[in-house]
Amino acid sequence: MTGMIKRILFLVTLFLHIGFLHASIVILNGLTHSYKVEGGKTYKGKISMENTDSTPQNVKIYLQDFSYKADGSISYSAPKTNEKTNADWIKLTTNLLTLQAKEKTELYYEITVPDTIAQVGSYWSVIIIEPVENIQPDKKEGITITSIIRYAVQIITDYNSESAKPDLKFESVRIDKEDGKQILKIAIANKGNLYCKPTATVEVYHRKNGQKAGVFSSQAMGLLPSTSKLFYIDISKLPPDQYNAAIIATDEDENAFALNVELEVKND
Repeated sequence: MTGMIKRILFLVTLFLHIGFLHASIVILNGLTHSYKVEGGKTYKGKISMENTDSTPQNVKIYLQDFSYKADGSISYSAPKTNEKTNADWIKLTTNLLTLQAKEKTELYYEITVPDTIAQVGSYWSVIIIEPVENIQPDKKEGITITSIIRYAVQIITDYNSESAKPDLKFESVRIDKEDGKQILKIAIANKGNLYCKPTATVEVYHRKNGQKAGVFSSQAMGLLPSTSKLFYIDISKLPPDQYNAAIIATDEDENAFALNVELEVKND
């Protein structure tokens, strides 16, 4: 497309891997910052970052609301559009930073919790860290393609978390073959009001004789209220057969949610 500039924006979250792109700005202290908070109190945090490039880099910083679903869709919206947002609690010290070559720096923020909050549970938003690229026309083609990696740093505040609990629901279960492996994919939704980090485990039994065929688990993943994710379990060690299975989702506080299903592992 002559005369048109294409910009490809990739957003980095806890569940999106894009290591094949070169990122001059990297976040050093994680993409999820969690706090247990009380009404009327102020909490301070920071985001540590580094410019790994040999040239200066400008970085734009702003807040957004954030949600996601098990089908892979991710929603970013203006602050205060999510009823469980904490974006209006967060004050950034700046909206623009310049990092010199190889420089490390820290972005500080404050969370001021309202005196009264209607509901217990988790409130959240994301701080977007977005490099600002200077677009230079290509002398040969007249266009340039610039790939930018921007980061979404989740700021999660749990208010009166002792009175709140996650409520995990199983939305779907299926087996897909990927790269020669049999992968059990379990869509789990958090219908409760508290952020949690569950692990999905499947206990598998032969349908004919009831003998145990194996126990397999997913990685733990964070799950915000009113969101869902797809949990992956490699069951390639199971020979083709028909099975009964118990799927158990367990969070870090040992809250457990179970589902009984029938599975069929096929040759193809």
